[in-house]
Amino acid sequence: MSERRLDVTRGLARVDVLIIGAGQAGLAVARALQAAGVQFCLYERHARIGDSWRRRFDSLTLFSSREMSSLPGLPQAGDPAGYPGRNEMGDYLERYAERLHAPLVTNQGIQRLTTGPYGFQGLTDAGAKVEARSVIVATGGFQRPRVPDFAQSLSGDVRQLDALSYHSPVAVPEKNVIVVGDGATGRQIALELAPNRRVTLATGARRYYGPQRILGKDFTWWGWQSGLITADKASPLGRIVRKFDATPGLHLCLFALRHANIRLAPRCVGADAGRLLFADGSRLQCDAVVWALGYQDETDWLDIDGAATPHGFIEERGISPIPGLYYVGREWQNARASGLVCGVHRDSLKIAQLVRACLEGRRK
Repeated sequence: MSERRLDVTRGLARVDVLIIGAGQAGLAVARALQAAGVQFCLYERHARIGDSWRRRFDSLTLFSSREMSSLPGLPQAGDPAGYPGRNEMGDYLERYAERLHAPLVTNQGIQRLTTGPYGFQGLTDAGAKVEARSVIVATGGFQRPRVPDFAQSLSGDVRQLDALSYHSPVAVPEKNVIVVGDGATGRQIALELAPNRRVTLATGARRYYGPQRILGKDFTWWGWQSGLITADKASPLGRIVRKFDATPGLHLCLFALRHANIRLAPRCVGADAGRLLFADGSRLQCDAVVWALGYQDETDWLDIDGAATPHGFIEERGISPIPGLYYVGREWQNARASGLVCGVHRDSLKIAQLVRACLEGRRK
């Protein structure tokens, strides 16, 4: 299958493979498809490549060093031992897309995907149609922030933000703030707010944090070299890694948070006017809440029976039960590295070969 230009006839784009999303996952699988000689086009809903990083909170810094935060063929600029921020990651992906010279449509997300005579048909935000024999969903893991239904019970006087609408302390009242969710994002936000506010962090399951650097090398580098983050999720080693799922950064451990005068509370289970309710029966008054409970898939646009539930995509190792529909960039798709910039290309190579075999089978 040789590379060819996008075929557009009477306003209808027709490609062999439609890649939805042009973040690190979309770009990685685009590179793999190029190497496999498969014709494709990327559709990105943001105006600029990398905007999915740029729209996150201002102080975000990756836990993996620049050395471990790049895609094949283009190292990160700057000190390899340093840690890139959100804008730096966005700019890096933009440069990567330019270097790739791949067919790309920006500012047009796919708002609806259905099956059709050609295979699949996507309707873009602009009302255009694109047909494809196969589709790869590369929308990433940061789609829709999780906010519990009981958040609606909070008084309108309580300022509510989530992991995407929170950008800096400026928008948060300098009063009583509760950060709900103690993953890395929640802990980072709590630390950022603590100097000028009374901050409470609502915790959940036990989490593990390790040193950022060991013997002068990055935590992720050691995980890669040792095979810990590339171990298959079904292997004994992979199951152990998944159980503990340690995050680098001892400054985020509970001891460090208490030292920063952050109050710790158990799991948040409800809300009542200006208060949040916790698993131990306690209640705390709040002037602002930051919901940092992670993200969930946006599936409303996937109008194909059996492809998704209201809670997420149906797939296993990036393979959908719908023939010709695949995924890249899923958390723990095959290993811990699947959801990391440094590891997404491993899954991309596998999916690219499956897509090529699928296309060749359909042409026979």
